[in-house]
Amino acid sequence: MLRFINLKVYLFSFALLFCILFACVLPNRGTGGCAGIPEAEADSKPTKTPCAAPEAAQVIKYGTVQGRDFSMPYFRFGKGAKIMVILPGLSVKNTTAFARDIAAAYKGFADEYTVYVFDRRSALPPVYTIGYMALDTAAALEVLGLKDTYMFGASQGGMMALIIAAEHPELVKKAVLGSAADRLDGEHYRLFERWIKLARSGDARGLYLSFAESVYPQSFYKKYREAFIAAAAAVTEEELERFSILAAAAKDFDASALLPRIKSPVLVLGAADDRVLGAEGSERIAAALKCEIYIYSGFGHAAYDTAPDYKARILRFFEKE
Repeated sequence: MLRFINLKVYLFSFALLFCILFACVLPNRGTGGCAGIPEAEADSKPTKTPCAAPEAAQVIKYGTVQGRDFSMPYFRFGKGAKIMVILPGLSVKNTTAFARDIAAAYKGFADEYTVYVFDRRSALPPVYTIGYMALDTAAALEVLGLKDTYMFGASQGGMMALIIAAEHPELVKKAVLGSAADRLDGEHYRLFERWIKLARSGDARGLYLSFAESVYPQSFYKKYREAFIAAAAAVTEEELERFSILAAAAKDFDASALLPRIKSPVLVLGAADDRVLGAEGSERIAAALKCEIYIYSGFGHAAYDTAPDYKARILRFFEKE
């Protein structure tokens, strides 16, 4: 279990959980660009932040991909020849504010990989399915000239990675699907419906508490309940509306028919005590692909955030011949 030395560090971890678990969409940092051309990237200098250790600071480049009918923010760090792609999931807050902390969390990849972290498109349509999220992200990778990537997707991001690996095999060399599922049934979608209702009613406090109770072990949730409440105070109406659109994408999701088309090596990481999607989704994917699987216990849906060996397990899989 993660240890937090103060409230600031804890609040960062919760925001990072939202960024890595589900979809966070960044504000545009670029100043334009032609259709199909990535905007010029902006460098950031390695300065200290309240959340990242000084030694973890490194150069981060921010950019925005301009597709035919969308723009998509991203950032990248690392200096390796191999390309790693991280696909987050459904979030209230954006990833940019925590780019340094994400880079610090994945610093073990930075020597061998250049790591790209993508958000969803900037302007969302009223209905935005996971399939369209995957389509947009695949188009963004193509615009940037990225292929044969080492892709890690968590939760909804894992569902996107599944679709991309099936429909665009040239883009994915290896994939890790964390706390993901090949399909969602009505029972699991009811939790998303609750989150959507809370978001649409403007109840950020209720949303944060419901979300945290669902993704974290109970002991962790109870210990930091007041911090979740404090974090909710900074949420805007626009962020809640965006969240509700992205959460609604879970309805009727079913990519099980695509599984036979996946040819790249896949590692599935699930959680026995996953109260959001359950472990059965991970188990179905692994059974269909006949691929490697590891099921955590005691870390909840957000095992990627709470299991101390999670990133090392991803790195070993990527490096394995």
